[in-house]
Amino acid sequence: MEKSIYQRPSAPVADRVTDLLSRMTVREKIAQLTGFWNPAPAPAIATGEFFTADYFRRHIPDGVGSVGPSNIPLEQDVRYRNEMQRFLLEQTRLGVPVIFHDEGCHGLMKPGATSFPSPLGLASSWDPAMLQEIFDVVAREMRTRGAQHALTPVIDVARDPRWGRFDETFGEDPFLNSRLGLAAVRGLQGSADGTVDGQHVMATLKHYAGHGTPEGGLNCSPSLCGPRELREVHLSPFEYVLRHGHPAAVMPSYNEIDGIPSHANEWLLQDVLRGEWGFRGLIVSDYFGVMRLHAGHQVAPSKAAAARLALKAGVDLELPVPYGFPLLEECLAEGSVKIDEIDAAVARILAWKFQLGLFENPYCDPANALAAVQAKGRRELALRAAEESIVLLKNDGDLLPLSPARFKRIAVIGPNANVVRLGGYSGDPLQAVSLLEGIRAKVGAGAEVLHAPGCILVKNEPAAAYDRWKMEVVEMAGDAENRGLIEAARKLAETADVVILAVGETETLCREAYSDKVVGDAVTLDFVGSQNALIEAVVGTGKPVVLYLMNGRPMQITALSKQVPAIIEGWYMGQETGVAAANILFGDVVPSGKLTVSIPRSVGHLPAYYSKKPYAGPFPYVFSENGALYPFGHGLSYVKFAYARPGLKNAEIRPDEETVATIEVTNAGGREADEIVQLYVHGEVSLVTRPVKELKGFQRIRLKPGETRKVEFPITRETLAAWDARMKYRVQPGTYRIVMGGSSAATEAATLRVLD
Repeated sequence: MEKSIYQRPSAPVADRVTDLLSRMTVREKIAQLTGFWNPAPAPAIATGEFFTADYFRRHIPDGVGSVGPSNIPLEQDVRYRNEMQRFLLEQTRLGVPVIFHDEGCHGLMKPGATSFPSPLGLASSWDPAMLQEIFDVVAREMRTRGAQHALTPVIDVARDPRWGRFDETFGEDPFLNSRLGLAAVRGLQGSADGTVDGQHVMATLKHYAGHGTPEGGLNCSPSLCGPRELREVHLSPFEYVLRHGHPAAVMPSYNEIDGIPSHANEWLLQDVLRGEWGFRGLIVSDYFGVMRLHAGHQVAPSKAAAARLALKAGVDLELPVPYGFPLLEECLAEGSVKIDEIDAAVARILAWKFQLGLFENPYCDPANALAAVQAKGRRELALRAAEESIVLLKNDGDLLPLSPARFKRIAVIGPNANVVRLGGYSGDPLQAVSLLEGIRAKVGAGAEVLHAPGCILVKNEPAAAYDRWKMEVVEMAGDAENRGLIEAARKLAETADVVILAVGETETLCREAYSDKVVGDAVTLDFVGSQNALIEAVVGTGKPVVLYLMNGRPMQITALSKQVPAIIEGWYMGQETGVAAANILFGDVVPSGKLTVSIPRSVGHLPAYYSKKPYAGPFPYVFSENGALYPFGHGLSYVKFAYARPGLKNAEIRPDEETVATIEVTNAGGREADEIVQLYVHGEVSLVTRPVKELKGFQRIRLKPGETRKVEFPITRETLAAWDARMKYRVQPGTYRIVMGGSSAATEAATLRVLD
């Protein structure tokens, strides 16, 4: 029997889609617009039904568009996915396979997968090339387990650290987020043109848009921004990555903008995303995003109305489970939805299933999946990422790097000293090294390493990072319970030559808030639990202290920064935490990370992002100065870098012309080291107020001792253009300050004049 056009691999994808679509019933079409998800399959696994055709027939009799992840061992995961694909290909009427999706914002979120630093840590490397390597690994580990679609990267511009999802982001700057987001997309998809081969996966830009500035720092709350800020800050990273990386999918955000939730925002999804930017990929809902139109935002009176709003706004696929989209059949019957609208969404989903080769071979091999995790170079890449993510905030008196010859008794104290904090959306890797383990391995017999936990944060904390992130009942340990541990830590510190104090947060306390039982947003940036009492006791001994922070968001350390000589911001460093930390602490690796978020002096100083307007905060607070404690782009090294005065190839240009900014950087230290050279721009006079500084370029360079390098940055229309008073995107004539240096606090500038 001759195969149908859609069954022929040699036929053009467009022809295959048209042919298959013509054969589908309305119910089969709508099934392609929905997802399926069983996040807790243990009972079904225990009975064996989880892997059977009867189970699939009961849940997805007409097929399904996409299926979400279950946190189960590799062998079970692969078996489940293979059996579902077999059922769909062999036991449904038209044999349409499914796209499996997984999370992977800093490593595949599955047991046994490689765990890299949190996105905030990855961003602190300012290393797009490394991020592309990392997300290539994420894609390969994901694809070998049978998933073809990654719900990442997160390119939200995060400007309120009270928000529990802060660690999922690349930080506060739209320019940096756009470049790192592009690297992630190219790594995931394995190409620059949007094609996806058999070893890579579809990438999803999220959360579109404004999700990183929720009102009150509360997850899913409205984003209070005007059209200009929306364009310049929150939409610009999406536009850049879409134009240069061609991601397969975009995910709307939970929040509303000016009263319109993103999942129902036709202007955002249709006019801008598809119309202005020409996006032709999938628009997939965030989990329960369609439901929230009805049950949360209250813009839809019913499930069917929520489905209609979302589809007409542009949402193609409802994740993770059918809530409203199955009712599109009713909407179609009553005439509130047209079949052409349904067909357009189904066609986009089917096109990707054909492009991914799923009709020919959707299966995966558990041996290949295990080999992908154990492949040569995985641990080395995770280690390099962790080393580059570490930011040295303070190092008075050159306390660091430590030397076992100088410090014979090293105390490693704190609730985060002997646990590996991986952060949210983490799998649990095959191996993980704590700070204490890394230090002990590093010094060997050269010094005595002492340890005390100091205090307990969460009494019922699970061992696995994934379980910590998802737990509902959190039992905090009180001061009375920790009093003995704090006293023991104080006594231990008194006997030490130096103390490494590991404090911060946990995956349980800084995370995505998605129910009244799972919360992660904060009203303070202070240390939780009994950590303040521990810090006071240890610092009070007078011993030199290295404050080692492991956290998902900036912490309030203003007073503490005056009391300790050295501070390291580690964020969450992934599976190689201890090895990387020890390499930095003892000088085998020179720290090179730079902040991608401004560290505020207190929660009362928010917002603290660097790119404020000229008249934002011109006067100090009562009893406090304004400005960040540690600015965006800040990060110390074990060597000094000397910057010459910046220059311009041409100091006068017209709006349609370009020039080049240059600066010489010298390694004035005695070791080879990396520096991140940053370029900022400020339009000095404009009818529309401009930020005091905007990042418009950066380069990570490595210099040998005494080496000088001339660093060049192109100054193009993209560097200077902004939205004018009439919301036209153009380069305005006038004077621009071109600032270059090692952080946003740099002041040396060249002056560029754009002629009228």
